[in-house]
Amino acid sequence: MKIAMIGTGYVGLVSGVCFSDFGHEVICVDKDPRKIDRLKAGEVPIFEPGLDVLMAKNVAAGRLSFTLDLAEAVAGADAVFIAVGTPTRRGDGHADLTYVMAAAEEIGRALTGYAVIVTKSTVPVGTNRKVAEAARAANPAADFDVASNPEFLREGAAIDDFMRPDRVVVGVETEKARKVMADVYRPLFLREFPVVYTGLESAEMIKYAANAFLATKITFINEIAALCEKVGADIKDVSKGMGMDGRIGNKFLHAGPGYGGSCFPKDTKALARIGQEYAVPMQITETVIKVNEEIKRRMIAKLEDLCDGSFNGKTIAVLGVTFKPNTDDMRDAPSLTIVPALVGGGAKLRVCDPQGQREGEALLPGVKWVDTPYQAAQGADLVVLLTEWNEFRAMDLEKLAKKMQLPRMADLRNIYSEDEAKAAGFEIYTAVGR
Repeated sequence: MKIAMIGTGYVGLVSGVCFSDFGHEVICVDKDPRKIDRLKAGEVPIFEPGLDVLMAKNVAAGRLSFTLDLAEAVAGADAVFIAVGTPTRRGDGHADLTYVMAAAEEIGRALTGYAVIVTKSTVPVGTNRKVAEAARAANPAADFDVASNPEFLREGAAIDDFMRPDRVVVGVETEKARKVMADVYRPLFLREFPVVYTGLESAEMIKYAANAFLATKITFINEIAALCEKVGADIKDVSKGMGMDGRIGNKFLHAGPGYGGSCFPKDTKALARIGQEYAVPMQITETVIKVNEEIKRRMIAKLEDLCDGSFNGKTIAVLGVTFKPNTDDMRDAPSLTIVPALVGGGAKLRVCDPQGQREGEALLPGVKWVDTPYQAAQGADLVVLLTEWNEFRAMDLEKLAKKMQLPRMADLRNIYSEDEAKAAGFEIYTAVGR
């Protein structure tokens, strides 16, 4: 099949590369000439483990290409995927559909025969019908159906998520569109991965409901962690005991400094806004959004206590600034709240992150970037473990402590234990919920 992928951001690029590895002919489109030039040169503009190798393989096989010309990509395509950004709109918290609607109009004008226009971007309920209207208005004679095909990719594990999904959700209204989408995902169907067919609105809602629920699990365990600190319980034991219940499950029950990233913050806000529009308030989701911000501020207060009540004049080492490991994504990362508070309080910061510097240099002014945690800890009054990169999971704690002026650690990801930190020479070790 021929597939056009409109947008080469995280979702579009990963999806396009993986579809080409299924054996489809895929043309990825973007309006940014620099990005297309880089992709044509074999450079991957995002960090995602294994993506560079898979992209090179399929380009070499002639199944994957990149262009600025949308009309060229859409001509003769069986499926045209919209995978452009839907950032939070300023002022009202809704998803900004400007790029989606512009793509729909341009696709409508470019269609040369029957195709399914597939929305992969995360969009509010009802958007796919608006996509159909926009494409139809641009070209009343166009022959197409629309489909909703939300993505469920975890950054850092996106290729495996695409190739071995928990499920594929496809919202369609005609048998013709369903057959095209079945052919698109045929390699997964043959390996018996579940493909769930629904109506358009249900597919759109599944994406928001799933992300809001996961954000709720994270926020719930973070609230429990705060209570554990007061009553003397250990959140690791609590999470383990909860997670062994099959009705709950152990995923997303790890206490930390709050959720971030490209999906949860944006999607929870959008779901709350949808609820307001339809006079069905999403009270749990609204509370999750509020509590998540409070959790980040609670982390700042925790760090201030470790600095004897003031950041002024302190040297602080921050290990990890991306919202999670194995990605360079800084969007809504807890570091974007915590680090500026430290700098604003007068601290001198040295920051180490395996992939975060490229984005972080613009987002986190006033810090010094170093290559290793030991460089970050040199002469420091506090080391803050903020992202659980593998590089930070097996550090030589004794070496780290000896580098510091005051050996104190705030382990905001609960990687270590107080016993091993104290044995390594740390005079103070603080975690979350313990």
